[in-house]
Amino acid sequence: MRNEQTLEKLKAMRLSGMADLYEQQTSDESIQSLGFEERFELLVDAESARRKSNKLDRLIQQATFSEPNASIEGIEYYPDRHLDKNLISKLAQGGYIENHQNIILMGASGNGKTWIANAFGIQACRQFRKVKYIRLPELIDELALAKYEADGSYRKLIKKYTKIELLIIDELCKSFHNSSYGQRFVM
Repeated sequence: MRNEQTLEKLKAMRLSGMADLYEQQTSDESIQSLGFEERFELLVDAESARRKSNKLDRLIQQATFSEPNASIEGIEYYPDRHLDKNLISKLAQGGYIENHQNIILMGASGNGKTWIANAFGIQACRQFRKVKYIRLPELIDELALAKYEADGSYRKLIKKYTKIELLIIDELCKSFHNSSYGQRFVM
């Protein structure tokens, strides 16, 4: 018989993974036959898995990907795309982030650069890194707007961006060719 007070306390402490498994344990005879340490280990594992899953979901949502379903595993290596599978596998490990290196994806329009960039970003989220995806025109507008606010918005925005481990700036080349954005970068 389960203790309703224990279940309510678990929920009040926001240990919903443990609470859910605790409810399951009371009705599953195979789990009831386990010892205390084994059952407790299952409870802790369930809570840990729930928290990791929630954190991953939050990181992906905060990154604002244009293609939130992109994945390294889903990259299609057609011969005409000239993609190096070994290089992509190596980059997917995230060493370039730790080494503060950049990746520049180049190719014809419609070749899937945005999708691949999002796949790298989601892979970084899976490694529990903070990622932000933004198109260059939106970044420029965001910076320009914050620059002219008198409330310290610019410093706050810069501080926010410095906390990001992987910044994905899309439409970089396209924006430089656009005369209105190109003029903004002329010193």
